[in-house]
Amino acid sequence: MTEMGEVNAAAFMDLVAGRRGHFKLESGHHSALWLDLDALFAEPRGISPFVASLADSLRPFNISAVCGPLLGGAFLAQLVAHALEVEFCFTERVMPAEPFQGSGLYPVRYVLPQAFAAGIVGKRVAIVDDVMSAGSALRGTYSELLTHGAMPVVAGALLVLGSTGLSFFAKEGVAVEAMAREDYDLWLPEMCPLCVAGQELEDVAA
Repeated sequence: MTEMGEVNAAAFMDLVAGRRGHFKLESGHHSALWLDLDALFAEPRGISPFVASLADSLRPFNISAVCGPLLGGAFLAQLVAHALEVEFCFTERVMPAEPFQGSGLYPVRYVLPQAFAAGIVGKRVAIVDDVMSAGSALRGTYSELLTHGAMPVVAGALLVLGSTGLSFFAKEGVAVEAMAREDYDLWLPEMCPLCVAGQELEDVAA
């Protein structure tokens, strides 16, 4: 049982279900680990230390709004926005019309509902998600906010897996606040050792 107030990778893993296998992620990368996050926010006592810690880490950035991608990122964004007493918004996932093949990465778009578009212009925004690995959802949310004239100044996650997502935001000059970090293997499809070994691939992005 996770002790209240504990914020680290092991404590986070206690709150989610993980599976080992061969998975195709939303970003197009392959991985051997998949975390089922559907029930993460169903246990308020477990997640609240992470939410409070993330809110505290975002406070110095002087943000006016928090935005997260549906589903989990939006739940998190609402909780953090409430803690910081700032505005909340979310983005919705739009899958490509045709299935993507090979090494085509980041095909999924994230769209800001029209109801939020006018109110986000010129505002300093934190973008958050429950977990960031390749960062597909946060990258998509970041790009979408830029098109609407917002200023995403920081990205936050309860858990950051690996360095792929971190590298993107470092190049963009956007700070990343991670409540916990863990090593994580991501492979391009053509460089995936599980593909070479002939292990069956499960598309968890569909």
